[in-house]
Amino acid sequence: MHGKAASLFVAYVLSTFVMQAQDFIPLWPAGKMPNTKGMRLKDSIYNERVYQVGTPGMYTFFPSVQENKQCAVIICPGGGYHHLSYQISGFQLAKWFNTMGISAFVLNYRLPNAPDLAQREIGPLQDAQRAIRVIRANADRWKIQKDKIGVMGVSAGGHLAASLGNSTDDVAAIGDSLNTISFRPDFTILVSPVITMGQYTHKGSRENLLGNNPSKELVEKYSMELQVKSATPPCFIADAFNDKGVDPRNSLLFYHALLEKNISTSFHVFPQGGHNIALRNNPGSAQLWTSLCEMWLTEMGFLK
Repeated sequence: MHGKAASLFVAYVLSTFVMQAQDFIPLWPAGKMPNTKGMRLKDSIYNERVYQVGTPGMYTFFPSVQENKQCAVIICPGGGYHHLSYQISGFQLAKWFNTMGISAFVLNYRLPNAPDLAQREIGPLQDAQRAIRVIRANADRWKIQKDKIGVMGVSAGGHLAASLGNSTDDVAAIGDSLNTISFRPDFTILVSPVITMGQYTHKGSRENLLGNNPSKELVEKYSMELQVKSATPPCFIADAFNDKGVDPRNSLLFYHALLEKNISTSFHVFPQGGHNIALRNNPGSAQLWTSLCEMWLTEMGFLK
């Protein structure tokens, strides 16, 4: 495919991508994006995956005014920190949250292998922290309560979600009015998450995030089971015993760390599901995870 035909194809893919959401909100003001070498990258999208993010931002999915429960969630798509599986672990989940009256935002975050990043490992977290701040800054306009803004992540997106919940270092400050707004999520939802960069890590996620030979200090800093704090938000975890993609001991390590810090957690490991736990058509009891998650959100007071 060459010339005009290729341009038309790219335009069609991008327009289709955007049309499935209600709006796209860039995270950074022009010329203010941190951790950049100044390159102008373009979004690269193919086969329902984003391989390069030119404009970090959020795709918005709002429920109807009548059904709005004034709760919001940022969704971090998975993809091993190599790409973003925006449809299956992004848009579909956002539409499900809308059925509960929850406003959903699918995060289009920079991937650590982007040539524009000056420091690869902090790029995704910078975008996630900024996203929370943007939502809180607009909470009144969007009819969202500022203490009911959570984060969800699938697979490597789960690592980013856990990083956001554990982080105390402000890596997203750019000297504007949003600096004073908290980037801490109020709850975390993890599905088949990557957690550790140590013994049971997902090799691809670690290499993409930290490089081929990360230092011991870097491995420990990005092993989320070692970074849980008393301020880490309550967590819901769904995983499968037969997950061959990401060792389910990742979830177990995180649960144990949360338990040690007395962080309320709802932890579910289903016999079947592999690394393919989705909204629907899950095998056996794994099909229950969505109902359990909704019940947990209600039980914890985020849905009323």
